[in-house]
Amino acid sequence: MAHPVSWSPLRLSTPVKQHVFGGRALADRLGRTGLPCGPVAETWEVSDVDGEGATVTEGPLAGRSLRELMAEDPGGLLGDRPRGPRFPLLTKFIDGTRALPVHLHADDATARRLEGEPNGKTEAWHVLDAVPGATALVGVRPGVDRERLRRALLAQDFDAVMRRLPVRAGQTVYVPGGTLHSFGPGTLVYEIEQTSDIQQHAMPWRMEDGAPLAEREREANIERLLDEWRPEPRPRFQPGLSVPVDDSVVRTVLCAGPYFALERWTAGSTAPLARTFATAQVLSNAGAPVTVTCGGWTGRLDRARTLLLPAALGEVRVSGPADVLFGYVPVLDDDVRAPLTAVGHGPAVIAALGEGL
Repeated sequence: MAHPVSWSPLRLSTPVKQHVFGGRALADRLGRTGLPCGPVAETWEVSDVDGEGATVTEGPLAGRSLRELMAEDPGGLLGDRPRGPRFPLLTKFIDGTRALPVHLHADDATARRLEGEPNGKTEAWHVLDAVPGATALVGVRPGVDRERLRRALLAQDFDAVMRRLPVRAGQTVYVPGGTLHSFGPGTLVYEIEQTSDIQQHAMPWRMEDGAPLAEREREANIERLLDEWRPEPRPRFQPGLSVPVDDSVVRTVLCAGPYFALERWTAGSTAPLARTFATAQVLSNAGAPVTVTCGGWTGRLDRARTLLLPAALGEVRVSGPADVLFGYVPVLDDDVRAPLTAVGHGPAVIAALGEGL
């Protein structure tokens, strides 16, 4: 099939956020280069968020924005997956050297009703590194109502109402929109989520610079948070479910739902990692530098760096040893449920990976 765009793997610009909870873990632990001095909280690896959209940085499409390419050739980029005007996935490396603010992101219906946005933000965190004893706050305890939660948030007594869970490297948690959450300190994650930057947080300071909020503004923020809060979700960290692929090649499904799936693939040097695909793949490197071959293009992908592989390319090979992440919009039956069932994983453990399974 001919496409309006002559596609190759895309290296994209990556907005950097220097929020107060960040540190130097992306540089010191992952070896990420090109970062500004001072604390770095987030790098947005693939983004089509309004005002923070990525542009292609090299090759014949250099200077083109992801939004422009979506408009020009949505089928070439996403294949047959449902699509709107924006690329549907936002991915980040996040350094929680300090604790993130206790916050939430509206679900789809609430975002349309209260934020005037086309969608909310469900997300998942895959833990790349965590200090001993690291924890996360994920969801509220059973029986907590709006008034009790309001009092606890105003008092910053989060443990009185929220679930504190242990955090371990290699685990993943799927966080539905409307779920109150935070992680850190001492936690480094890879995050995949719906394309959105809406949020409400409960802290008495600004996330960007730590400046204190006036009490009236803080109280108003908490009321908006409560309007968007969903009490039901109580996510748990999961180790993922593995599927042997080839000699020394293992595919592990980390999480999956209607908006995204995230997988971690590892390969030794015996056989190359080869993956076919029918929709865009966000390929991020969690391990040592690798060589990627895709659609006649061959290039190096350093640790903590990302390529966006358009659907039109259809196949990728990664020379091992490799330890990489693939994020994409799934057809849950075909991409997740069927391959996991075929190797003996049961319905309950598959369903625990996220939503809609």
